[in-house]
Amino acid sequence: MQKIEVTPGVALSRLVYGMWRLGDDAETGAAHVQAKVEACLAQGITTMDQADIYGGYTAESLLGAALKAAPGLRDQIEIVTKCDIVAPVGRHAAARVKYYDTGAVHITASVEASLRDMATDRIDLLLIHRPDPLMDACETGACLDGLVASGKVRAVGVSNFRPWDFTLLQSAMKTRLATNQIEISLACHAPFTNGDIAFHQERGIPLMAWSPLAGGALLSGSGLALRDALHRIGAEQGLDWSAVAIAWLLRHPARILPVLGTNSLDRIARISDATKVEMDRQTWFELYTHALGHEVP
Repeated sequence: MQKIEVTPGVALSRLVYGMWRLGDDAETGAAHVQAKVEACLAQGITTMDQADIYGGYTAESLLGAALKAAPGLRDQIEIVTKCDIVAPVGRHAAARVKYYDTGAVHITASVEASLRDMATDRIDLLLIHRPDPLMDACETGACLDGLVASGKVRAVGVSNFRPWDFTLLQSAMKTRLATNQIEISLACHAPFTNGDIAFHQERGIPLMAWSPLAGGALLSGSGLALRDALHRIGAEQGLDWSAVAIAWLLRHPARILPVLGTNSLDRIARISDATKVEMDRQTWFELYTHALGHEVP
């Protein structure tokens, strides 16, 4: 599978396995998590997407247990994780309110907890999970620079940032922000026209796309015409509709990296089908037209 270099020396697989639902599975044992990682590796999917808050601050530990049980897996994967959301659950149960913390003390403590929970000595890519209205860009930027210099974090980026949030943080940093993970899908297509994708494409910064299947909404809430088109195109090529929806993102020249999360080993084994879809320009616009609900101007 193609890999995308997000910063010198750090490359991610074009398709990323999202672990936000890891703790929701009926089976969360180390062997089962290991099987999910190995199902990804069998397709060339080497990048695992985590966040400290996933599973109420438990998902990283579930991955860590698998890596302890099979230490050889660590050098075969890239770990992406995120920090700055403090929710009143798990280790932050005493918090009075959900809030964001991009202070150096919190980021540093979050990184140490992630390293410990995932049984690793390094995070390949650390993302600030949400824009923080109280962010001191100089403090946050210096902290991220320091983490990269320490070797505990190989690359840093952001998630859910608008262009102005991105440039504010980047202006206070020596390290180049490697990516921005935002919501992009046929159901959430505004980034193609509101400047989000163009901003990063202009700077040569690959984007990661969370919820690229819109949490199933493409089949339930996006219109009959779009659902029919996805099924028809998939059937014509002997593939599932979901592969077509992901291929729609892969077709764009911005080098979008979709993050796909599922607990089904069968579905995990078919994630790479998206790379098999043939999609010409007219097919892309056919799907886009159905997603818009009207013909392009």
